[in-house]
Parts: sequence; C-alpha cells; structure tokens
Amino acid sequence: LRTHFWGPVANWGLPLAAFKDMRASPEIISVRMTLALILYSLAFMRFAYRVQPRNWLLLSCHATNVLAQSLQARRYVQHRRRGAAPRPE
Repeated sequence: LRTHFWGPVANWGLPLAAFKDMRASPEIISVRMTLALILYSLAFMRFAYRVQPRNWLLLSCHATNVLAQSLQARRYVQHRRRGAAPRPE
C-alpha cells in the first residue's frame, strides 16, 4: 500500500514543475529532456495500468506529466516558428 501511495505522490513533482515552467520563457525548454520525460511517463503509465492492483494514482500522475511536457514541446515549437534561434544543448 505504501508504494501505491507515496511513489505517485512524489512523482507529482514532475508535472507540477512543468506547469510552473509555463510562465518562464520558452528559450529555457530543453527538447531532449522534454522528450525523455514524455517517454518516461508513457512507460510508467503502461506499468501503472498493468500492475495488479492497478495504480490509478501513478497512472494519473504520468498522464498529467505527458500532457504538461507536450504543452512545453508545443511552446518550444511555436517559439522556434516565430524565428527564435535554437538554443545549444
């Protein structure tokens, strides 16, 4: 029971940080990290669904993170389309 509660609760820091960063300049967005976080969360969404009993809290956390990171990626693409030079990573 502890793993099914405290693990997901700690993971909520990822999407919360991404939503907080929505106020920051899109120049600070790391494309590599954003993509890595999307893939990471997709993998753990699958895990949270496949494990028995299903871990709905972990699944919702990572689904929220996929949404947040996707919004960050969209912000980056829009910023680049406006003519901003790419930031070296």
